[in-house]
Amino acid sequence: MTENELRPRKTHINITAWVQWLRPGLGVKRWMGLMLFGVMLLGLGAAFILVEIYQGGYLPPVLEALTMQPIPRVLRASGLGVAGVVAVIYAFGRLSRELIVPFAPEGRSVATIVAERRRKRRGPRIVAIGGGTGMGVLLRGLKEHTSNLTAVVTVADDGGSSGRLRRDLGVLPPGDLRNCMTALADDEALLTQLFKYRFGIGEEVRGHSFGNLFITAMTEITGSFEQALAVSSQVLAIGGRVFPSTLEDVCLTADVRESDLQPAQRVTGESAIPSGRGTIDRVQLHPETSAAYPDAVQAILAADMIVAGPGSLFTSVMPNLLVRDIAAAIRSSRAVRVYVCNVATQDGETDGFSVDEHASRIRVHTDGILFPNVLANNCYKGSLLSGAEWVKHVGNANGATQVFEADLVHEKSPWRHDPVKLSQALLRILHHGQVC
Repeated sequence: MTENELRPRKTHINITAWVQWLRPGLGVKRWMGLMLFGVMLLGLGAAFILVEIYQGGYLPPVLEALTMQPIPRVLRASGLGVAGVVAVIYAFGRLSRELIVPFAPEGRSVATIVAERRRKRRGPRIVAIGGGTGMGVLLRGLKEHTSNLTAVVTVADDGGSSGRLRRDLGVLPPGDLRNCMTALADDEALLTQLFKYRFGIGEEVRGHSFGNLFITAMTEITGSFEQALAVSSQVLAIGGRVFPSTLEDVCLTADVRESDLQPAQRVTGESAIPSGRGTIDRVQLHPETSAAYPDAVQAILAADMIVAGPGSLFTSVMPNLLVRDIAAAIRSSRAVRVYVCNVATQDGETDGFSVDEHASRIRVHTDGILFPNVLANNCYKGSLLSGAEWVKHVGNANGATQVFEADLVHEKSPWRHDPVKLSQALLRILHHGQVC
């Protein structure tokens, strides 16, 4: 053994971490009080026995010395009480350290984690509807404020790894659902990085995400896609819930028109729609009578806020709203309903669209005003991707009763939303009815 290994280890007492246990709202002090009360009852019981022994004259000389007879009774009681409280608190701290600290993230105290989780449990019930990378941005911002999050995600994806699994194995596409799970999980966790990992070699697995393969395998093991999602959520310990909008095998089609003088052409498949030449007139979900996932409907009806977007208007957001029961639940909900418009246009989907055109297309597809509030970006600094343009608010939002504008862009990637700015703007709308 080296000299350093032979030296005794020093125990550092973090006073700040201990004081955090005294913060109100942790829900810990009540149980500490109950434990102290229980110890006190045990002590009283032992005291009664000792009194009987003492009064009966059976007290051995050793115990007689330990009772500190020369010291006044009040001082003896006070000293023993203080010593008992110190011993119980120290034992509780050491026990919690041995049992909980090994599962806590490095560098964070247990008290901080408990306080944070309790704060998030009291947060608002928010349902996010959409898919793709936009949904992940939204969830990463909101998860810092509440754990009462539900993501309702499209299952119309038929491209990439999800599309291959869908065609080869007949499972629902797991890609967008996996993205939402990793967004709600701890981004620094090893398991989260594992779920994001995409194979770069191997003829059969190249291009597949490990998370997609895991969810597919769990579907085979558990016998149901929804159970596979539940198990995957437990593995990642996500701070919320992720539901598909429907469990049916749906297909997205679009009517694309190259010019006003030419008839619209039908494009089939979510991945093929953005590559179609022309302007999208309308998208449809087949079968049109697809039943909504019941838990998703319940979450919508119980929500304090429902947020659609950000994300691809026609291929990420709209497929969820075309599930009739989802749209009906949103319409019936008393929650604050907000559509988050994209920062920049998307090539092949929303070329030249304004904020008002985005809101108008949702209104036309859902036969009414599902989202009376629209949140749009008003900061146009930075360079966008080739072919993209800023999405601006230029007039009446065609049925949206109110348009909120704020700086929502990400400094390094201005074509995307900043998760912190976006979540703060939404919470201000929820709590104060404004973004300023």
